[in-house]
Amino acid sequence: MSPALTLKRDTRGFSTRSVHEGAEPDAATNAVIQPMTLSTTFKQDAIGVHKGYEYSRSSNPNRDSLEKLLASIEAGGSEALAFSSGSAATATLIQSLGPNSHIISMNVVYGGSYRYMTKVAAANQGIETTFMDLEHASEDEISETIRDNTKLIWIESPTNPTLSIVDIRKIANLAHQHPANPMVVVDNTFLSPYWSSPLLLGADIVLHSLTKYVNGHSDVIMGGLILPAQHTEYAQKLRFLQNSIGAIPSPHDCWMAQRGAKTLQLRMRAHGQNALAVAKFLENSPYVKDVIYPGLASHPMHELAKSSLSPHARKFVESLGDSEENGGIPYGGMVSFRIRGDHGAGERFLTGTKLFTLAESLGGVESLAELPARMTHAGIPEAERNHLGIGNDLVRLSVGIEDAEDLIEDIRQSFEQAVDISDIADVTVAIKRSMAAMSNIVAQPVHQRQQQKLQVQIAAP
Repeated sequence: MSPALTLKRDTRGFSTRSVHEGAEPDAATNAVIQPMTLSTTFKQDAIGVHKGYEYSRSSNPNRDSLEKLLASIEAGGSEALAFSSGSAATATLIQSLGPNSHIISMNVVYGGSYRYMTKVAAANQGIETTFMDLEHASEDEISETIRDNTKLIWIESPTNPTLSIVDIRKIANLAHQHPANPMVVVDNTFLSPYWSSPLLLGADIVLHSLTKYVNGHSDVIMGGLILPAQHTEYAQKLRFLQNSIGAIPSPHDCWMAQRGAKTLQLRMRAHGQNALAVAKFLENSPYVKDVIYPGLASHPMHELAKSSLSPHARKFVESLGDSEENGGIPYGGMVSFRIRGDHGAGERFLTGTKLFTLAESLGGVESLAELPARMTHAGIPEAERNHLGIGNDLVRLSVGIEDAEDLIEDIRQSFEQAVDISDIADVTVAIKRSMAAMSNIVAQPVHQRQQQKLQVQIAAP
């Protein structure tokens, strides 16, 4: 089983690497697209003499190709490991810490990560997790929380579902300056390797639910871990656990995820531009208490969002013009907002949309919407959810790549069914403001989208 290595100082663009890395023509037939290798076992010419493969749990050509691709597109990566789910990647990483360790975690995290830390790792490994508001905690508070047995600092940025963002570089510097020297892991699922490059900011490990944006089509469940060159030894430890535990993805799923990743840049740009358009509409809607999207110029952490963009995403954002004039920048496809109205307004909104599908998960080409308090984060105690701002009024949108004006119209019509506008103060002013905002927002993305389609058509073979 050979480690997945990426080219050193690869100067090729993001999309070029997405299409070509790990996708060499098949050596046997010269097929441009790599075939699926479904065989579980491989012929040996003599005992121990083979072509690099013995048994597919340990290594498989399709998984190796996907891991090579992941190590390339996650900037700063050198080694990558694919797992049967994001939760399997989480479990394997935490198991690698050993018994009686300490983790510092962002206080708002994916419900599955919270469940594993508090219910599984605590019971089976004696691991204690301290949940902190890493977005607002001071450097002294973070340093004082690190113990001698702190092995890991767990970051989600943006967090799920409140979209808080963390200064990864600051946290990494604090961790590495401390005598305990805990590793910093960043769950980069929400932004994908396109919008964010945590390894370049000092993180030690990046985690992805590849189910989401990397695969991008809601038809594969998979997770991944990516590490930089200085952690090759730790990557081998994780590979041993990957093989020993056996939570590996099938060759078919690896083939599907690699196919999906080829269009990651195109999709993430569309997700981001649509999400910004939706967020700008929501920001001016009388039906919304507040909208959370770090790409908005009005967001309190907007400058951190801009400064944390990956090099390739920053280049794209700069090509869009002045961010203040545009009302912000694309920053991933996730938008959360708090809806006005009574206790049931959120559910009525979610069951009234026609393009946004009421469903868990995110990152597919289609738009999805959910109520975290009763769905993805229902496992977190209610008092804690309320403290974190995850109430029954919080709606999470995974904005797809449909036409922006259609998505905005879908939201508008569902608001009208879900919320009694007469219960909202300053109704007339709010409606006029919302209508004006909608007309301005819809016009600009159409022009941008037409220009983008023209560029794609010119570049197509």
